[in-house]
Amino acid sequence: MRLMKSCLRLAVTALLVLGPMDSAKAEKPGAILNVWPLLGGGPGNGDAFRILYRSTGLKGEPIAVSAAIFIPAGTPPAGGRNVIAYAHPTSGVVEKCAPSLMPDTAGMIWGLPSMLDKGYIVVATDYPGLGTPGIHPYLIGISEGRAVLDSVRAAIALPRSGASNRFVVWGHSQGGHAALYTGELARAYAPELKLLGIAAAAPATYLIELFDADSRTSEGKELTAMTIYSWSNLYGTPASTLVEPAAMGAYQAMAHDCIESVAEFAAINDAEKPLQSMRFLKANPTKTEPWRSIMAKNTPGQAPAGAPVFLAQGTADTTVWPRITKQFGTHPCKQGTRVMFVELPGVSHTFAAKASVSTALKWMDDRFRGLPAPSVCGR
Repeated sequence: MRLMKSCLRLAVTALLVLGPMDSAKAEKPGAILNVWPLLGGGPGNGDAFRILYRSTGLKGEPIAVSAAIFIPAGTPPAGGRNVIAYAHPTSGVVEKCAPSLMPDTAGMIWGLPSMLDKGYIVVATDYPGLGTPGIHPYLIGISEGRAVLDSVRAAIALPRSGASNRFVVWGHSQGGHAALYTGELARAYAPELKLLGIAAAAPATYLIELFDADSRTSEGKELTAMTIYSWSNLYGTPASTLVEPAAMGAYQAMAHDCIESVAEFAAINDAEKPLQSMRFLKANPTKTEPWRSIMAKNTPGQAPAGAPVFLAQGTADTTVWPRITKQFGTHPCKQGTRVMFVELPGVSHTFAAKASVSTALKWMDDRFRGLPAPSVCGR
């Protein structure tokens, strides 16, 4: 029944969205290119769609990016609905791994029912190359940040969404990296949008240190395989410069794997993965070019944060190591940004967003209300 209702609403929306559109409008970042019902729908009685929207590629070219969007039921308030831009954790690096293509997209966004109950629109980009053709620029900050910002523009452009230009960004792991870059890019790339806060759970920050620390774990090896696959295809440097010949088959299999559920992500450490029992790399990417320079270039914090920052970090995380997130948290303080840091005792990487979302959502509520942002800076 929910899917039928979405289809009926979609029929009306699609007539508005996909009618005659001049080429200049279609090329504008955030322009809606297509709309479908979202597989699995969303919580409550609101609308849930999968959208295709315009963004900007690494060379400045127009590209198409997909996303899921959840719109609360009822009439938008005066001034429009505020927006939470959700940036997802690693789901894979090939086209089929887009979260909006998975059976339960809504179930992978912790706290989504509460966000919709509060009247927020939630838009969740897939990032370029996930759900659309092309190479996914994994952990490439400018790509992620533009995709998030253009997803907010798309939420505004979607007919009858009632979205305002006021938003916060909330991300986990890779999505935390994306959230931080969204803040750094917002003023220059999307000056018409009003970014009020940046919330990140267990974000990827200092990439050189993180990749070096992750090199010995099964989860770290899988994420490294995905990274090498993405960057070797993106920048034209053969993976064979890093990967042992005997490990190439396992490397290719893992690089094409999708993490389709929270349970699957949690199981990576427990599963017997093919790269765990063999020598995987013949060179250390953190000490080898061009890999090291790519990591350095895509480490956040090299520009002003752009808005108050919320950081949450589990103490039992062995993917994004707590000491690295704590170290990063001092950096925006030095730039004059107000930072709230929440430590999550005993929480692993997989559940950092789940464990922190209620606190993060209260923090987001306060940003939309215009309250002063709390800060640990100077303590």
